[in-house]
Amino acid sequence: MMTPVPTFDELLDSAQESAVHLEMRDWYAAAGEQEDFALFRAGTWTLDNGRSMLADWLSLVERTVKRGVVVRRARVVSEPVTEYIKYEHALSPLNIEAGEQVRWLPRRRASDISLPGNDFWLIDGKAVLFNYFTGDGQISTPKTFTHEASVASLCGTAFEYVWERATPHDQYNV
Repeated sequence: MMTPVPTFDELLDSAQESAVHLEMRDWYAAAGEQEDFALFRAGTWTLDNGRSMLADWLSLVERTVKRGVVVRRARVVSEPVTEYIKYEHALSPLNIEAGEQVRWLPRRRASDISLPGNDFWLIDGKAVLFNYFTGDGQISTPKTFTHEASVASLCGTAFEYVWERATPHDQYNV
């Protein structure tokens, strides 16, 4: 059943036990990251730049984790990684500092995993928010939010297979 799409605040605030996020793209062109990514590409970026750019997100994650919710993010990436993935890797210590657990899985190690066609958030193993992107990495709307048990099961199973094989952030070298 498709339901109205919550904001990220509403989504994570609704989580009671877990919030997992699977990312499968090698490039995202989110409007809010353009300036930060330009600094990274120029070699002038610092974690403080990232902290400023992600302040609202990091606060939301901290608030969620403090309630006892486990927040995990897994990224399936092509190797060698893109410059954008290097940027995400450089940003990830901020996610971890806020309480997220982050892992990386080289795409070649995911070939035998049935993966949904789009990135998603799975909340408490029951609710799925799919994020859609254009070919050049722009956010595409509308998003889809569902409580369909079969969809949640597919996403949960896929995420756990990825998580099991993935390398913890501090051990993954870009």
